[in-house]
Amino acid sequence: MRDAFVRKLTAEAETDPNVMLLVGDLGFGVVAAFGDAYPDQFLNCGVAEQSMVGIAAGLAAAGRRPFVYSISNFPSLRPLEQIRNDVCYHGLGVTIVAVGTGLAYGSLGYTHHGVEDMAILRTLPGMRVYTPADALECAAAVEQILADPSPAYLRLGKNTEPLMHAGQPDLSTGGPLLVREGSDVTVLVTGPIVVQALAVADLLESEGISVRVLTCPVVKPLNADGIRSAADGTVGIVTLEEHTVLGGFGSAVLEAFALRGWRTPIMPLGLADEATHIVGGQEWIRERAGLSTDHVRRSIETFTRRAS
Repeated sequence: MRDAFVRKLTAEAETDPNVMLLVGDLGFGVVAAFGDAYPDQFLNCGVAEQSMVGIAAGLAAAGRRPFVYSISNFPSLRPLEQIRNDVCYHGLGVTIVAVGTGLAYGSLGYTHHGVEDMAILRTLPGMRVYTPADALECAAAVEQILADPSPAYLRLGKNTEPLMHAGQPDLSTGGPLLVREGSDVTVLVTGPIVVQALAVADLLESEGISVRVLTCPVVKPLNADGIRSAADGTVGIVTLEEHTVLGGFGSAVLEAFALRGWRTPIMPLGLADEATHIVGGQEWIRERAGLSTDHVRRSIETFTRRAS
């Protein structure tokens, strides 16, 4: 997905000289093509993420559209004060791009596990939050970001995500995107962990449970009406994310439904309220953190039977 992001941003920079890419001294195998093509629109700010966000805020105040790019927590949590005070307080068009969120960098330990970032960033005023599931959703998110001059947060996987759509989807409404039809229960997924949901849907089909799966790349602003409509005819909604269940996508759905007085049964699935002390590959940590295919299958099966 990170390659798809750089390709899309490079294409946008070709026609818009205000588009800029700022990096924190990493990812040169990925971002080099952008820097070579548009050296005047590329800055390596070094391992100084707080300064990088401050620079981006200044550029945005001068009419540029800067994208700040780094791994997982480094462009989001480390410079949180600068994002809040320099970017969001002034409503500046800076986009924070975090690559390898969730457990994608699981082998590098908790410092690289992006599992609280969505909860924190979505509380900031005016901040839009996107978590695409594949390269096509990523390209669509970049277009949506550039169409609106307000702050944005773009959470990316790495480069192994399969495509969920035949073509680039339309994110203009912010509504969920159907990737598998089903009639018993609705599973809403944000991010690349949708692969897990589809595997679970295959397993549950053999047990007589029909699972409808949709991706939700736009977490904020949340299209609550679209989500409610997407679940019509099913017993309820299961949300799935590679992120803590506290304050993340599932929480956003629960908040939206509660504020509107909607009584749809909802069960959030994600990581528990504890630090991921285990270190290893992404699938290995998912297994031990309760997000394996089998864990998710059993949770959805239980929810569906109880809600029926």
